[in-house]
Parts: sequence; C-alpha cells; structure tokens
Amino acid sequence: LEMGSGGAFPRCEPRRPVGARGRRGWHGGGCRESSWFPNFWHSLLSNSKLRALAAALSPGFLRFGGTETDFLIFDPNKDSTSEEKILWEFQAQQEACGSRPAFAAVEKMLLAQWPCQEKLILAEQNRKKHKNTTITKNTLDILYSFANCSGFHLIFGLNALLRKGGLQWDSSNAQALLDYCASQRYNISWELGNEPNSFRKKSGIHIDGFQLGQDFIHLRQLLNNYALYQHAKLYGPDVGQPRKHTRRLLRSFLKSGGKVIDSVTWHHYYVNGQSATRGDFLSPEVLDSFATAIYEVLEIVGQTVPEKKVWLGETSSACGGGAPRLSNTYVAGFMWLDKLGLSARQGIDVVMRQVFFGAGTYHLVDANFEPLPDYWLSLLYKKLVGTKVLQVSLAGANKTKLRVYLHCTSSLNPKYREGDVTLFALNLYNVTQHLELPDYLSSKHVDQYLLLPHGKENILSRSIELNGRVLRMLDDETLPELVEKPLGPGRLLDLPPFSYGFYVIKNAKAIACI
Repeated sequence: LEMGSGGAFPRCEPRRPVGARGRRGWHGGGCRESSWFPNFWHSLLSNSKLRALAAALSPGFLRFGGTETDFLIFDPNKDSTSEEKILWEFQAQQEACGSRPAFAAVEKMLLAQWPCQEKLILAEQNRKKHKNTTITKNTLDILYSFANCSGFHLIFGLNALLRKGGLQWDSSNAQALLDYCASQRYNISWELGNEPNSFRKKSGIHIDGFQLGQDFIHLRQLLNNYALYQHAKLYGPDVGQPRKHTRRLLRSFLKSGGKVIDSVTWHHYYVNGQSATRGDFLSPEVLDSFATAIYEVLEIVGQTVPEKKVWLGETSSACGGGAPRLSNTYVAGFMWLDKLGLSARQGIDVVMRQVFFGAGTYHLVDANFEPLPDYWLSLLYKKLVGTKVLQVSLAGANKTKLRVYLHCTSSLNPKYREGDVTLFALNLYNVTQHLELPDYLSSKHVDQYLLLPHGKENILSRSIELNGRVLRMLDDETLPELVEKPLGPGRLLDLPPFSYGFYVIKNAKAIACI
C-alpha cells in the first residue's frame, strides 16, 4: 500500500503492497502455498492503530499497485475458505467507518505468520518469478473501506499482462472488477500496468509504447461505459527509472495514448537495497541524481503532452524492498525529505511513497504497527508545508551539503496564518550549521521543529525525537501532539551534524502566501 500527497511528496522491481503478493501460508515451522492468505491478510487493515496512523496523513491518495498487480486476477465467484468465512462474518458485524475492535485471534495469527511470509515475498521477488493470484470481492471491500475511512482516495492498478494473442489487452477481467466496484458505488481512480519497461523480464511478454497507449485508450473507453467512471481519473504508464529503453517506451506511449491519461506517472529509487550503504544515504551526489531523472522525464512530457501534470507514482529510498537497517531508520529521512523538496521545486504535483505498510524495510509503519522515522517526517511535512513553493538561496555554505527549501506554510494548520512561511533544511555536514535569516525576517518569531535520532544507534535509530521529545503513539488511536519550540527574533537556526528540521517563520507576510 502506497500513500501519496499533492504538492510534495538502478532499475529494480518494486515491492508489492500488502495483500497483492504471492500465495503463501503458514504450516508448522515453515511456509507453504495458500490461496486464502492474500485476502485473509487484509483483516489487518481493520486494525485501529493502523487506521489512526493512516488517517493522520490524510487527505491524499492510496495506491494499490506494484509488480504483482500484473499477476492479480479478480474472481467474483471464488469459493470462500473456512478462514475467509470467519473473516467475512467478522467484517459484516462492523460499522462502515466506525470503531473496529481487533479480531484478536485472527490478528495474532497473521502477525505470527508475517516474518515467514515476508521472506517468501522477498525471495520470490528476487527470483523475478511471479504466479497469478486472485483477489476477491471481500478483499476489495476491505481495501476500499480502509482507504475511504482513512480519508484517502484509492488508486487501483489493473492487470496489464492479460493479452489476446499476446498483443491486445484482454479487458474482460478488468470489466468484471469494474462491474463489481460500480455496483458498490466505489469512487476509484485507475492505473493499467506497473513498470511496463520490465514486462519482458517479469513475464516474457513484450509490449511496446504504442500498443500500451492503445490499451489505455481501450480502458478509457471501457470506463466511459459506466456512469460512475465516466469522469474517473486514469494515470500511467508508471514506468521505471528514465533509462534509454524506458525513455523510448515513455515517449512512444505518450504519443499513442497520452491524451487519455490525467497525469503521467513514473517511479524512482536512488539505490539498490541489496548493495546500498550508509554513505549512499548521506551522499549529495546520490541525492542530486534525482534532479537529473526529473529533468529527463519532464523533457519527454514537455515534448509530447505538455499540458499533462507529472506525478511520482511510486518512490522510496532503495529498491528491492529497501536497504536493511537503513531504509527504516532516521538516516532514510535525508532521501525522503530532499525528494519531497526537489519534487515540489521541479513541479511534480504528487509523490506516492512506497510503502505505507508491507514487506521490506522502506515502510512507514512496521509489521507491529509502530510508526518509523519517515512516518513522523511525513506527518510533519503534511502539517507544516504548503503546496506553494518559494525561492530560497543560501550563502556561505556548500549548497549540496546544506540543503534548504521554502514553502508557504500549510493553510490547513490552525496554528499559523496566511503569509507565514516554512523553511526546511538538511545538514549533511558532520558539524553543526547555523542558519541566519535575512534582515527583513530577523525580527520575526520562529517555531522550530527539529528532528533528531533517539538512542545509542544515532542516525541508524528507528526512533526519532521532536525538539527533544521522543515521538510515539499515546495509545492505539491517539497520536502525540507535535510541539514546536519557539525561537525569539534574531536567533540563529542551529542544525546539528547529520540532522534535518522545519522552521515556521511567523508573521512573515509573504505576498505569495496571502
């Protein structure tokens, strides 16, 4: 499950989201094939803590997509196993968006199974061998309920590898899924295929950009047959890194079918999770590589469909499930915060983070429903940073090692008023850096939100402090207050070595923010 937000937020296969991966189960001391596991796993989406964490990041998008959505078959007539019947009966007793008491026995069993399941998921992905699996009506119900009740708009990825004679897209299964979703009045946006540049490697099927464009036109026509989906959004083509073959496919796709999509989507990861190092996460050169990738994509879009918006449809620090003991720690925040800042500065409207909850180590919330540092960073960004980007310059420091961004403060934050601005900064130096505001802002009061690692692991910690207070949930449904530290006029903004933070300049009276 991926989450995205507007106004910012080496070729690897992305990790699959929860519920869209392989058909595995638990048996004794090992794992085995199980047809019910992907659907039954969705019971965890009813967990009150997970829903509270999701809701705090809303509004936004929830993308159900990834490699395995191209191996996912909707089966409206699938017989229920005894385990699924238990879950369905439990779900039927719950209010649509009301309190959902934990189904303790199911949840305990699934959490016990998860370490084994995760190993199988990652192993299957590394082998690049994928098997078809089914998604049931019940799974769709739970998934939509999770998104809707958490305040997110669901984007659903349809299977693009179902082909007629190996060429044209076979839309019959998508039509069955659309029939069901329309009957339930589910407000959903759509994608078709995930990283088509790697279809041959994943499935042995080659689909060129022209044909994929025709497939999207066909899907748009299919959506137009439903009153509910005549104006539904369609996004694509969700290509991977803009390397030579991918650039060629993207250009061809946009010329063929670019007019029927609402936003152009592409994917980005800085490094391979299997080989990434701590130094990669702190490298200005690695961080700067993202700007080059943005430029290449924007150039193609500008030459083919210049009126279209560009979204980062899937992204994180390291591909291949993330980098162990790096992507789930404080140090990952440098890649994440810089990516949000650069995306907004370059005009990327929406950034979708891989993943909110699922396999690997690049999740925002771990398997025990504990929020990780990037979750708290995302939450602060959401609450403090508005969608309007302002120009900011830096004097007296290496701009690649001290990176600063400036936005209007979020209009959704009741603490602040029109005209306030939010500065966020990353210090890649191994010594403290002191930021001094220009003269016309030196008399202003500033609220500091400094994020530092908590514990002896330092920047490899999975816990984070805000202005010296450890961030953790108060209970399963209550997040802590994000308390600012007021700084008086004329104070320097001190950034410790290898740290990042936000500074809201109050009463700045920025004309662009009024």
